Amino acid sequence: MDFPIFQADFFGNRLLIALIAIVHVIINHSFAVGMMPLLAFMEWWAHRTGREDWDRLLYRILAVAFIVTTSVGALTGVGIWFSTSVVNPAAIGSLLRVFYWAWFSEWVVFVCEVVLILAYFLTWKRMTGVRKTAHIRIGMALGLMSWLTMAIITAVLGFMMNPGSWPQQQDLLAGFLNPAYIPQLLFRTSAAMMMAGSLALALCTAFTAKGTELRTEAVKAFAGWTLFWTLPLCIWALVYFQAIPTEMMVNVPVAFATQAGIGSYNLLLQLTLAVGLIGVGFSLWGLLKPARAHSLVWIVPFVCVSLLVSQFERTRQFIRKPYVLAYYMYSNGVRPHESAYLVKTGLLANSAWVSNRTISAENRIQAGREVFLLACSRCHTLNSANSVTANLSRMYPHQTWNPEAIDTYIRNINGARSYMPPFPGTAAERAALAAYLAKLQTTSDRIPSNASIGRN
Repeated sequence: MDFPIFQADFFGNRLLIALIAIVHVIINHSFAVGMMPLLAFMEWWAHRTGREDWDRLLYRILAVAFIVTTSVGALTGVGIWFSTSVVNPAAIGSLLRVFYWAWFSEWVVFVCEVVLILAYFLTWKRMTGVRKTAHIRIGMALGLMSWLTMAIITAVLGFMMNPGSWPQQQDLLAGFLNPAYIPQLLFRTSAAMMMAGSLALALCTAFTAKGTELRTEAVKAFAGWTLFWTLPLCIWALVYFQAIPTEMMVNVPVAFATQAGIGSYNLLLQLTLAVGLIGVGFSLWGLLKPARAHSLVWIVPFVCVSLLVSQFERTRQFIRKPYVLAYYMYSNGVRPHESAYLVKTGLLANSAWVSNRTISAENRIQAGREVFLLACSRCHTLNSANSVTANLSRMYPHQTWNPEAIDTYIRNINGARSYMPPFPGTAAERAALAAYLAKLQTTSDRIPSNASIGRN
């Protein structure tokens, strides 16, 4: 309650973070973490076999990876930091306190990665002949640094869902080696290698002529690389699934299908499986019949694996609800042990960035609006993604929204929907919130991004 509220009501805070994160993960995993080891390995093979045509092809693929990772990849990486910090600064602050030295190390590794990718790309055509071996070593070091950045951040992501023994020990090592860490790291490593192979498969057809021996060899090689990592990906996905805390498993259907699509959960599972099989099928086609397809066909595996990773990221973000940091902090920024105190003394009284400290008949609606910002706006909007008005319309179709009924629902909300945190305020604040929500049925409202006007 110590920070101002940022509310992207036109889009939704949760959707904003999710889109930035998904784009970044696709770029990071396919263009960097998986691609750099693949290119270094293929460069070594091309040098060993004297294949200069392969060397030229690999350079062109690297050029694409270099441009994308140093532009969109870098921007979305910073975008994740910016968006999460403004939406839930308390959560980011808590993570920084736990993982301070891990994040410091990640930034050192990231700087090394930037230097290495610059060196790897800019010296490719210069370091030839006897110097080629040294250049390959740069590529191998780049691949290692790319993987290490992911390895460190994956520990933070695992901690957010399953902190393991950290609540008792509260040290960096306990948080870092959380139960979800190793399974998720191996799953992401396999996914990154698979994504890189499917991306290289798509790119190689853009840089080679149809019917040439190089095109046939490249399609076969990259399709084979993609298929090689399919089995490890499936194995570690199952192991990672087992690391999800039991009490969070109840969220899987809603996390996977969303609340609106929960009735189509089984259908979505079947569609997801179909997308995976299509990607594998086209990769198998590339391995067995590399010369017998149009160039656009080889984009399909990358599209399929990107869709699967996007769905994984969206599901992973939701499944830990009602927490943003499992068992430590609710998604609205309130820590569980603070709830009883806030229920007794009030959200408004303990918030620095509000205009109404107390509730009266005159300011009841305005105070309810501020309670909405404090308790609900991290996940909900008024009229956009995951909007409260749409939810209330589904709950009370063709009815007048009754403040007392809404109040009763909010009081028991965690019991009705386990992925929602309990309401962290007084009965008067809950009633004010219910009155404000009921008024939205007849009176529209719009919350600006700088929703917290001033500090009191």
